[in-house]
Amino acid sequence: MIEFVRNVRLWFVPGEVREEGRTPDYRFSLANERTFLAWLRTALALIGGGFAVDQFLPDLRGSWRVGLALALLASGVLCSLRAVNHWVRCERAMRRGEDLPASRFPALLGLVVAVVAVAMVVVVLVDWEG
Repeated sequence: MIEFVRNVRLWFVPGEVREEGRTPDYRFSLANERTFLAWLRTALALIGGGFAVDQFLPDLRGSWRVGLALALLASGVLCSLRAVNHWVRCERAMRRGEDLPASRFPALLGLVVAVVAVAMVVVVLVDWEG
């Protein structure tokens, strides 16, 4: 937990990351940044999907619409926070010459998206038959 709090502080003071270890090959830092931006694009897509479900499916039963929209919006928020934390953790590991940190988040995000997709299929099938 203490390490997470330190990482959160480093989100806002990235210059302190540069004080650790040695400067890695710039290509690795740029790859880390591209990965960060890819996670942010994913977060924006999830947030956009949440708003789309809420705004463009008014005929969907309220609890289904709100539940699906909130699941997508929450996934987007978690994805954006994870992006920043993962960027800091990877940058620090590269500077220290350590292995890059492993993460269960991609599997968790994939499961959440799959569950939301299955729920949407169920809603479409129930509505189609009804």
